[in-house]
Order: sequence, then C-alpha cells, then structure tokens
Amino acid sequence: MPTQILMPALSPTMTEGNLTKWLKKEGDVVKAGQVIAEIETDKATMEVEAVDEGKIVKIVIPAGSQGVKVNALIAILAEEGESDEAALAGVKAPAAINAPSASPSLAEAQSASLLGKASSALPTRGRESASSAASAVSHTGNRVIASPLAKRIAEQSGINLNNVRGTGPNGRIVKADLENASVPVRSAASAPSVGLDVVDYATKLGMAFDEQPNSSVRKVIAKRLSESKQQVPHFYLSVDCELDALLDLRKQLNEAAGTKISVNDFIIRATALALKKIPAANASWTDNAILLYKNVDVSVAVATPNGLITPIIKKADSKTLSQISSEMKDLAARARDGKLRPEEFMGGGFSISNLGMFGVKSFSAIINPPQSCILAVGAGEQRAVVKNGALAIATVMTVTLSVDHRSVDGSVGAEFLQAFKPLIEKPHALVA
Repeated sequence: MPTQILMPALSPTMTEGNLTKWLKKEGDVVKAGQVIAEIETDKATMEVEAVDEGKIVKIVIPAGSQGVKVNALIAILAEEGESDEAALAGVKAPAAINAPSASPSLAEAQSASLLGKASSALPTRGRESASSAASAVSHTGNRVIASPLAKRIAEQSGINLNNVRGTGPNGRIVKADLENASVPVRSAASAPSVGLDVVDYATKLGMAFDEQPNSSVRKVIAKRLSESKQQVPHFYLSVDCELDALLDLRKQLNEAAGTKISVNDFIIRATALALKKIPAANASWTDNAILLYKNVDVSVAVATPNGLITPIIKKADSKTLSQISSEMKDLAARARDGKLRPEEFMGGGFSISNLGMFGVKSFSAIINPPQSCILAVGAGEQRAVVKNGALAIATVMTVTLSVDHRSVDGSVGAEFLQAFKPLIEKPHALVA
C-alpha cells in the first residue's frame, strides 16, 4: 500500500504553508524519522519527517510552492517491494488538493498520514494522524473552475478568470494558465474602496519602488496586530526605574562567574516575580470569563529577518538569572534561524518588548493577543533626578505597560508596576 505524504498542520493556527525545500528526491528510500522537507509556517521554517519507510515515487508539490493547504498531498511513498506504478495507481481519493503544480492524475488525491517533526512538538506532544482533507473546488453552473492558488493569483493581479482558458483536469484553471493572461491597467476607480491602492498611487506619482514579498510571518504580524489595535481597548502606564544598582550587580555577577547576563535577563526575572505577586495581570479576556494563568510564562519579542517573534521563557518565576540568560540566548538564536518549535513561541501570558538597545527612550507596544499586557522597555540613560531634596545624576529607564482594559483594570496595571519597579531598583532579590 502506498503512503500519502500530506501537508502537515505544524501549529494550531496553520491553514496553509510554503513548501520551501525538499531534502529528498524522487527515487530516494527514506526511513521513519528522517527529515524529508522544510516548510515555512506562519511563524518559522520547520522540518518535516517521514513516519513510514518507503521509496519516494512521486513529489506532487515542488519546492518553492507557496500557499499549500494543510492536508494537501505533497508526495507519495511506495512500500518495500511495491512498484512505482502500483503505488501511483493506489492513490485514489475524490477531493482535489489545494496546491500548485500538482500532476493531473494526482490532483484529486488527498489525506492519509504524515506527521512532521514540528507536529510532534505541538503542546499535546502527540502525533495525530491527519483526519481532514483539503476540500475540493466546487464547479457548478457558470462558476469558474480554478484552483485556490490560481484564484488568489488572479485576485491579486486583477485578472478576470472568465477570460482565461484552463489546461488542468476538466478545464480547471491552474497557476501556469495565468502566466500569459492579460493584466488590466490599474486605475483609481479600481482601487479598493476600503483603502488606498498603494501600487497604483505610487506608480502614478512616479515614485520608484521595489516590491519585497511579504513572508508568512509578516502577514500574520500585520493581521494580528491590526486586530489587536482595532479590537482591544488599550491603555498605558509608565514608570521610571533607576538602574545603577542593577548595573553594578550585573557587572559583579558577570565578572565573578564569567557569564554574560544581560539587563534584559534582569527585566524578565523582575517581570516574572512581579506577575507572581500580582497574578491578575497574567490573564486573558474571553466573553465568558477572564482566564488567570497558573504558570508565569513570559514572551520576549525578538526581531528576525522575517519579522517579530516572541519565544517564551516558561515558568520564569522559578528560574534563576543564569537559567533565564542561557535559555533566552538559545531561543533568540533559533528564532532568528526560524528553528523554533511551535510550543516555544505559541502561548505565554505576558510579553516584553525591549528597544532600549537601540537608544529608544520610551514607546508604547501593541498588545499580543490573547495576552492582556505587554511591557515596553526603553533605554537606560543618565538623567537629572531629585534625591533627598537635591539634584543628582542617575541611570534611568522608562518602561510603559500596555494593558487590555477588558481583563486588567488600571489599578491592577499600577500594582504590577509598583511591584516591578523596586525589583529593578533593589535587584538583589532577583538573585535570591
């Protein structure tokens, strides 16, 4: 019996992904557990491994394909002793896959079993068989017969599919059919009514530009943060924290132990202890109840080539500074390489975004749903302060807490900062 390799769901929110690379080719024999492909999800590039042994007789979806739907057929394995012809003939299922460049004889095939490495790393840690299949495109009456990818390309390019001849199965329009299709000239009248057609606008004004395609990560960031700013009632609270004692302690610890604990590590630890003291800030809003998290899992914003990602220091209140420092270095490095597992960046009850290393004095961050709070950390800089009625110089850092007013009241936000500030200014409690 052939094994159908399907596009896996590598995170709970994934509906499609980009098949960036095949690490095996047609004719290769693979064993269970061997990595066979790399897939770009909405947050990272994940490795996919085979769960069955066999020979790859057909790669249905080529490397570089984008927008491949979850559960779409991507390759076929023949078991030992099975001929290629028998394996290909054994793939029979009615629904079409939502993926580019599928061969006509296999475009109707779907669903059996494949699980990637990242699937096994989901919070349930279970390897679940893919049970749902990509739905077929319905073609009745005068409806245009086109693959989902072709429809999306046509929509983005302004191509009228009624004017395109399909060369796929049953006259279905596929990606290749759109390459020679005529694209209408953009006009102001054709711009979306809900917003400005920026390409048309820039072109008409003679503003030269290069187009940088949006990665899956960038698209998700844009969608989630737009929803957050529009739907979550933000309010903001700021305090100034003196850093001199913390900087002295950090220097002593690093010199004594030969470590490189950062100011951000202290901030993570202080945030965790403040949340432990004020658990009402470690929450999420739902229509039926406010969820109060039992564990203190702190998400930390990390800039990557594809956009922002927030790896999580789990149970941060129970970890030492050195443990937080080591874990954060590892998470940040793998975040930049796109190698985080889903459970390492999905979840968390509270976020930290630190732009102090760029010299930013203060800023207000957008809440990362479904969390209720995010702490924006500015640069430590020397400022004039009043101590005992006299002017003095101190290294001061401004932090701003963005809060979802539905789930966290102003008093709770203030209590959190009231607990956070002394931990920063008298940091010996952070090394206890």
